Amino acid sequence: MVLRAYRLGMFPMAETRQSRSLHFLDPERRGVLPLGGFHVPRRLFRTIRTTRLEVVANRDFRGLIALCAAARAVRPETWINREIERLFVALHDLGHAHSVEVWDGATLVGGLYGLAIGGAFFGESMVSLVRDASKIALAHLVARLRLCGFSLLDTQFLTEHLARFGAREVSRAAYHGMLAEAVARPVAWVTDLDAATILADIGAMLARDHDREDGV
Repeated sequence: MVLRAYRLGMFPMAETRQSRSLHFLDPERRGVLPLGGFHVPRRLFRTIRTTRLEVVANRDFRGLIALCAAARAVRPETWINREIERLFVALHDLGHAHSVEVWDGATLVGGLYGLAIGGAFFGESMVSLVRDASKIALAHLVARLRLCGFSLLDTQFLTEHLARFGAREVSRAAYHGMLAEAVARPVAWVTDLDAATILADIGAMLARDHDREDGV
């Protein structure tokens, strides 16, 4: 049912962490992050290239979604209730949901998770316990999706934070058209991508930004 809902353009949310029910939304305006237009700030690229933090995929999906759902001082409430958490853990076990995780030694300090269907990736939530952890995870996610052949990164809503990286809003009709094309693509998520390959793709995105700034 959840996979069918995403294919139709809907996604689930709950009112609070304690809510027993969830609602499926199909907003009039949808946030998307074009994979060919992701903006890599120079400072972030330096951080990605030199950080001691380790970035991996699907090492501890349950830990990552629990971290996203946990209350924090800056965000005391969350839309990820226990039913959504249960559903996404089940989807992960079936190979549909994935996480990009940032580790400091043996400690999980940030990352993001979402759902993949064909060439569409539906980003659900990000978390950061140390500076830049979620930004690093986002850059790694975009590189992974590009390298695997994905065509759509759905962010659900447009936020000021995501807009800095190139995200934009599209109409419901435009989104549904993009979605139909993306889910039909015969591509698949690859968990064990080489770290050097990912870094090279992030560097290519930065170089593209420089070329645009220079009018090339």
